[in-house]
Amino acid sequence: MDIKQISQLIESGQTALGIELGSTQIKAVLITNDTHPIAEGSFVWENRYENNIWTYSLEDVWQGIQASYQQLSANVQSQYHVNLQKIGAIGVSAMMHGYLAFDDAGQQLVPFRTWRNNITQDAADKLTQLFDFNIPLRWSIAHLYHAILQKEPHVSQIAFITTLAGYVHWQLSGEKVIGVGDASGMFPIDVNDQFNPHMIQQFNELPEVQNYSWQLADILPQIKLAGQVAGHLTASGAKLLDPTGVLQSGSVMAAPEGDAGTGMISTNSVRLKTGNISVGTSAFSMVVLDKPLKQVHRDIDLVTTPDGLPVAMVHINNCSSDINAWANLFQEFAGRLGINLSANKLYETLFLDAAKSEPNAGGLINYSYLSGENITDIKAGRPLFVRTPESKFTLANFMLAQLYSAFAPLKIGMDILTKEEGIHPGVMIAQGGLFKTPVMAQQILANALNIPIAVMNNASVGGPWGMAVLAQYTASGAQESLPDYLDTKVFASSETMTLSPEPAGVHGYEEYIQRYQTALPIEAQAAILQDK
Repeated sequence: MDIKQISQLIESGQTALGIELGSTQIKAVLITNDTHPIAEGSFVWENRYENNIWTYSLEDVWQGIQASYQQLSANVQSQYHVNLQKIGAIGVSAMMHGYLAFDDAGQQLVPFRTWRNNITQDAADKLTQLFDFNIPLRWSIAHLYHAILQKEPHVSQIAFITTLAGYVHWQLSGEKVIGVGDASGMFPIDVNDQFNPHMIQQFNELPEVQNYSWQLADILPQIKLAGQVAGHLTASGAKLLDPTGVLQSGSVMAAPEGDAGTGMISTNSVRLKTGNISVGTSAFSMVVLDKPLKQVHRDIDLVTTPDGLPVAMVHINNCSSDINAWANLFQEFAGRLGINLSANKLYETLFLDAAKSEPNAGGLINYSYLSGENITDIKAGRPLFVRTPESKFTLANFMLAQLYSAFAPLKIGMDILTKEEGIHPGVMIAQGGLFKTPVMAQQILANALNIPIAVMNNASVGGPWGMAVLAQYTASGAQESLPDYLDTKVFASSETMTLSPEPAGVHGYEEYIQRYQTALPIEAQAAILQDK
């Protein structure tokens, strides 16, 4: 479409907006009714560690959303010479799970507790045993039960709990609604795509829960599936999104989802046996299941696609943060030499140098734990680089060790699916900033998992676009299934590059992961020593 055609679509409101609150950026993407992106905006933010809690303030939430929308709106004006007054559909996604609690006046009771917190081990273990169903530490129900076990005063005042995406959706639409994919990280979902009623009853019957006047079902949001209308943008919501007052109310609201759900959408991985991997500050893999797992695994989460199919998920708390920290150090050194490197050039140089490395990273080991890591049972963040006198300490081996370590906890979790459960996806589609530099990270991931890895041409900016696609699917009336809609309307002409595992790289990574697991007590000891 040319500028005039796009301008007409914008003026007539035939667009969809996707907003995603990620761990390091808030992004907004506007698409036309054929899902083509036409404008975007972003805002950089960081979590805070306050009173032993990883959190973001709600003030920062709205500052970031408004800044992203303002930038997007300005881009629309400059590129298409029209004001963004009407939007056909809007969808919100955010970091999965965590805990936001409110009283009956809508006031926040405690600071937002994000996915990164691992303070809920006691609650998660007890609920896993009670339900005979894996309850991860970051799930909303684990945070709620932890607060109950700790006798936190706010629990008696709870009227509503939700996720970050559910909160933003509530403020924009007035509806306490959540998409089934995000809901499946709050509390287990049953075959009817609702919160499991038997497990709700089990929870309510716990003696310590019976001390409170509320019932669990009454404080959880309502579940919607992909394609179902989840409300409309209210006048106050429009003003909250666009304080200038230009944006009109009335936009169809899609069910809010987690970033895992938008990752599945943006990689077209919602059919049975398909799989995807999203990497960033944290990382996760998703495999859509065609059969139940044989047993409960503490490192495998059972969640759903945005349309309710069961998914096995491996979630790791740490991925690219340590690579970014080392890259910043190298950039600072280059600056001392008077060399001004762009971020793209810096990462490209470092990643391509890793191609000169030895397959086992020369005996080097790295732990990229900015925070605790549940997969390896490390309680606190202690980034650590380890080498022996015999290790071959070169820049190439160092960078390979960094990339290896970014995927190491994911590899440990995925081995449960492939080796213990016999689940072997034919290919997995990856997305995230590490794949902006072609080939290197993609090949390492293929070698690590011993699974072919595909990368689409939207690999680094998929999430908010995926949410915009869900919004457009909702506005279209959802006349066909979500997988069919994605195949025929969204990905019919997409470009994909697939790399298969290399035998030498697979063998080298297996050597690395054995050393990595053998030396884990060093990482655990580092946390203990630094805490004293």
